[in-house]
Amino acid sequence: MAYQDKAYWASKADGLKIEHRLFIDGRYQEADDEGCFPVSNPANEQLLTQISRAREVDVDAAVRAARHRFEQGDWSQASPSARKQVLLRLAELMEQHKEELALLETLDTGKPIRHSLRDDIPGAIRTIRWYAEAVDKVYGEIAPTGNEALALITREPIGVVAAIVPWNFPLLLACWKLGPALAAGNSVVLKPSEKSSLTAIRLGALAQEAGLPDGALNILSGFGHEAGKALALHGDVDCLTFTGSTGVGRLLLEYAGRSNMKRVWLEAGGKSANIIFADCPDLAKAARASAAGIFYNQGQVCIAGTRLLIEHSIKDAFLSELKKAAADFKPMDPLDPESTMGTLIDSDHHGSVCRYISEGLEEGALLALDGRDQTGNFMGPTVLEGVRPNMAVSREEIFGPVLAVTTFTTEQEALTLANDCKYGLGAGVWTRDLNRAHRMARRLKAGSVFINNYNDGDMTVPFGGVKQSGNGRDKSLHALEKFTELKTTWLALD
Repeated sequence: MAYQDKAYWASKADGLKIEHRLFIDGRYQEADDEGCFPVSNPANEQLLTQISRAREVDVDAAVRAARHRFEQGDWSQASPSARKQVLLRLAELMEQHKEELALLETLDTGKPIRHSLRDDIPGAIRTIRWYAEAVDKVYGEIAPTGNEALALITREPIGVVAAIVPWNFPLLLACWKLGPALAAGNSVVLKPSEKSSLTAIRLGALAQEAGLPDGALNILSGFGHEAGKALALHGDVDCLTFTGSTGVGRLLLEYAGRSNMKRVWLEAGGKSANIIFADCPDLAKAARASAAGIFYNQGQVCIAGTRLLIEHSIKDAFLSELKKAAADFKPMDPLDPESTMGTLIDSDHHGSVCRYISEGLEEGALLALDGRDQTGNFMGPTVLEGVRPNMAVSREEIFGPVLAVTTFTTEQEALTLANDCKYGLGAGVWTRDLNRAHRMARRLKAGSVFINNYNDGDMTVPFGGVKQSGNGRDKSLHALEKFTELKTTWLALD
């Protein structure tokens, strides 16, 4: 893949036209009250644009358009093969505009252009394409009744889906929701994070060009306490799917209960443990994977391996390898294709991450690597060792490039440390012992367990967590279960 050079991307950024309006019922429009809010590049704090600020009246308009389209039936009742062709066309258009989408993502979030171009946008395209190809290959069931009856079990689209997505992988995580929801025949109202709305807004025009009927996809930029809350409370939204913090997830469950008991699917916080046993087959490989598992995307990853549990006898050797691997993550201008580390999302979040580091040091942790010697919203790899399980840096989601290191001496101790957490999104285990690998995988309370890797996977496997990391699953055919209702049709046979 050609990543060009910094001058190329700077030139493209100078000539970039950014759409700022809401996308409702197949067209771009200003918010009803014409309200806007600023969007800045976190790498230099320069204003990118002012984007429309959706409020309750705009939410009503988007939901009304989505409901109308769903009841019309030209999308919800279209054959799976017909929906497939539209979504394949959408993926093709995204491919044609991948440089523009990657540039918008980098300018909006501060992530390296190399990562936007290599990971985020291709991942979003693959997701849309995968569900397009899958939807006409999903079958219903026939129940094993007696000869006097025929019982059909089918899946139908649930209706109007509200999707609220975060700022760390804006388009990719939006497509994790949109792919299965649209493929199943639903109408969707998408609310991206107010911190990263630009690629979602651009997607509206591409969806329309692909042939998606007006109202099948509506996109609302705005704040969670306004547009997000209005969606969660709306009585004509049938399903709410969310990726974000556990605290907001709790609010959405409350709002659903106060309104129409809409289905709520949450992919929430994480504080995943990455466990290195002394019989780890390759310390250098494990160190590289551990570094990527916490420093990639500046640590702003829900399933980041934020807690490193090392068997005491190899601690020094492993930390030596880890520091070598961390040197590959250097904060640089995100528009430089050589950059492997961009910025944190904004100054408020940068301040929050710094406060967690300071609190950890005050509680007795030792600073093995300090990434705070950067300017602006940049932060380099940071490693705290000597972390005890009761410290905030070991228990709370920091969402930054901060690794908390704790040692253990026995397998049971490692398991206890890993499970002593309110979250349960992921876990890693590094060992040569196949029996141990299976024992740990069965007993770790996590939605995904990675053996001798960290956070590998593809679209064929589900993604999600247990405990306060949420419910339901993104990716794979299992994601279709969130956006469909089971129906039983019982036919009496004479």
